[in-house]
Amino acid sequence: MIDETIQVAGRPLQVAFLLRRRLWETITIRSVLAKPRRDVRLDLFRGLANWLIFLGHIPNSVLVWFTTRNYGFSDGADLFVLISGYTATFVFGTMMMERGFVIGATRLLRRVWQLYVAHLLLFFVYLTAVHYLAHRFDDLHLMDQFNVAPLMDFPVETLSQGLVLKFKPLNLDVLPLYIVLMAAFPVVLWFMLRWRNAVMISSFGLYLAARHYGWNLPAYPAGVWYFNPFTWQLLFVFGAWLALGGATASRWLLSSRTLLVMSGGFLLFALVMTLAERIPELRGYLPEGLVAVFVPNDKTNLSPYRVVHLASLVLIVVSLVPIGWPGLKSPFLQPLIRCGQQSLPVFCVGLFLSFIAHFLLDFGSEGIPAQLIVGAAGLWIMTGVAYYRTWSKGVDRSRSSGQGGEAGE
Repeated sequence: MIDETIQVAGRPLQVAFLLRRRLWETITIRSVLAKPRRDVRLDLFRGLANWLIFLGHIPNSVLVWFTTRNYGFSDGADLFVLISGYTATFVFGTMMMERGFVIGATRLLRRVWQLYVAHLLLFFVYLTAVHYLAHRFDDLHLMDQFNVAPLMDFPVETLSQGLVLKFKPLNLDVLPLYIVLMAAFPVVLWFMLRWRNAVMISSFGLYLAARHYGWNLPAYPAGVWYFNPFTWQLLFVFGAWLALGGATASRWLLSSRTLLVMSGGFLLFALVMTLAERIPELRGYLPEGLVAVFVPNDKTNLSPYRVVHLASLVLIVVSLVPIGWPGLKSPFLQPLIRCGQQSLPVFCVGLFLSFIAHFLLDFGSEGIPAQLIVGAAGLWIMTGVAYYRTWSKGVDRSRSSGQGGEAGE
């Protein structure tokens, strides 16, 4: 009788101990990076994100219908941030694991400096172009439209605020977000290499708290950041989590037909809701209460349905396009892949070209043929920049190896 009482009393302790151990194992899983192998799919979809961002930044044109933002909740920016988190982890996580935290962190911060310099160069060229064209063609409304008007009234303060990323002309919001996320990433990555799941859970908690309490960074001259870093970090950390073994641990999801069907159903639902925002006739067939939840699309604070939409897209695409898919060698996809491999210069050129395209359409023909020509020309220039950068880097590498060989001899 006494033994039975002891056993009954001990069961809750055993259950509690087992739950505690399972929870600790879940939180403290050691991260394992995949073998160094370039996943061409990342280059392909990062190039696609750059193309989508360029086309999406040309307003009031038929070109936006070639982007994903008119057919679902997420768009090129979501994809760009997710892939950036994955690739940054793959490169700098490997470096930290092989050469130590200091080496990895300093190389990561050097990349942050490169991003910051690229942003400043784009910032000043962008400001100069908007200012010059607005006055050259006597269209000062262009200054207001692209949020450059403060430069006229408070030039020194405006430029100073631009240096600290608080002042951003129209469409120059993604790169500052990327800079901030990368600047905080050395510490985040150090923890992720040890407690991958715990950091992912913490990231989700920060996301929920930021949405609930309205946390964001201040912008100049008023308002907050268009891309809230406290919420958008979720996609960046999620990309890192996938690179650090999360993708491998979640591979079983690809074989779940139920989940694939649910993902496809959600993509279809997102298509209907997004089109309802742009087609009033379709909106009339939907319950107003349902439409009010999803329209307008909350991009600033990264609404949960944007995250679910992107996750559904990723799940379906990965299941349909395996890493060794022969189509990745198709010559038709090589321009996108090249643009993804040279993402930073292509991204910066694309942002500047989106303003030039908008200006040309405003002061030229606004017909659909002109819009298609301008859009195609922009994509052609971006692709040309990508191929040039690839060629230039190849020349530099061959020159370095040649000089090293001569020195060795």
